[in-house]
Amino acid sequence: MKKRLLAGLLAAAMTFGLVACGGSGSKPESTQADSSEDLVEVHVIAAQYGQNTAEWWSNFVGDFEKDNPGIHLDVEVVSWNDIYTVVNTRIANGEAPDVLNIDVFADYQADNLLLPIQDVVSEETYAKMFPAFLEQSEVDGTVWAVPDLASARALYYNKDIFEKAGIEVPTTWDELTAACEALKKYDANIYPWGIDMTTDEGQAAFAYYTWNNGGGFVDADGNWTINSDANVEAVKYAVDLVNKGYTNSDPANDTRYDLQDMFGAGQLAMVIAPNSLPTYCKDGGYEVNYGVAAIPNNTGASVSAGVMDRFMCFDNEYDDAKKEAITKFFDYFYDDARYSDWVLMEGFLPATQAGAEAMVAADPEQASWIEILDSCQFYPTAKAEWADVKQGVIDVEQQALLGGDVKELLDNLQNELQ
Repeated sequence: MKKRLLAGLLAAAMTFGLVACGGSGSKPESTQADSSEDLVEVHVIAAQYGQNTAEWWSNFVGDFEKDNPGIHLDVEVVSWNDIYTVVNTRIANGEAPDVLNIDVFADYQADNLLLPIQDVVSEETYAKMFPAFLEQSEVDGTVWAVPDLASARALYYNKDIFEKAGIEVPTTWDELTAACEALKKYDANIYPWGIDMTTDEGQAAFAYYTWNNGGGFVDADGNWTINSDANVEAVKYAVDLVNKGYTNSDPANDTRYDLQDMFGAGQLAMVIAPNSLPTYCKDGGYEVNYGVAAIPNNTGASVSAGVMDRFMCFDNEYDDAKKEAITKFFDYFYDDARYSDWVLMEGFLPATQAGAEAMVAADPEQASWIEILDSCQFYPTAKAEWADVKQGVIDVEQQALLGGDVKELLDNLQNELQ
């Protein structure tokens, strides 16, 4: 799958001849009166990706309603910390949105809450997607969601701090520990290493350490292996970095955005972050001399985390007019120019060929992320238990930070999946 994804992105990049060179929600204001009985209303819950998300959606709503006068588009932008609670509460109250932008989908599909995505996405729009991304949302031969965007993760480090401290970029866990110790001695006011074990990105932290220790969420056959020896060792290692004072002081509450702010402000020497970090720093007014490297590992081969978010459509017993309105929403969002603007706005990786072409054309250096993407593993999001596992590993990490026994905690989580 990764090879086909790489080939697709490379092919897109080569079109420009450049590869060889290198919580609460907010609702954008509607431009139409809500009282009109003739309007078809489409309700979207969208995740907040960064500082620009809400404004982008506000402009999108205005443009969409201007070009589609018979449709009222209600977009609610919700932070990642709150979106799962918001969505699940709405579903429990019989108020599921029409369209949801989030990372997980399998639990909703398993509960028969979703429509097959091709029921509401036109053939033209569906054909724009890289097949490798669509496969991540396939269950029993049916695709239940389309990719919104993707990101890959890598190690960012502050070049100036490293030079002054006289250290090299770590590639192994032993080197990482030594680098943290040297950085701590250089300046006790700088956090050597960033860790996010919050409800925002705790599952990513679990992936970073377990995948780079030969473990992970599942085995080659797709069976859950949460309590493997490799996973136990990996979580212990991460918690040990915290206990030694080598990380930000509150990993259970410091989100990825907090870490990115620390990094941008020169308070954090190293952080694992998505390819959107430079855009985040620039938009936040930060100037940092950074380098990008592979994530340190304990096996001899670095593994990056690939993350893909989705759009899915709930089965709310739509009539033909409502289905047509939802299809127009997707067609409008995935318009080549508009979708490229969306991806480039926050610096993510695209899920369509046109988006990939625009990304590399705008910034040839982004082609280097293709190589990192090729080393990615993805969360097992097609498994119905994923939402529970995701929260489960975060709970394990947070309890381990409080002194809980890692093996016992992982054993208990694994037993819940039997």
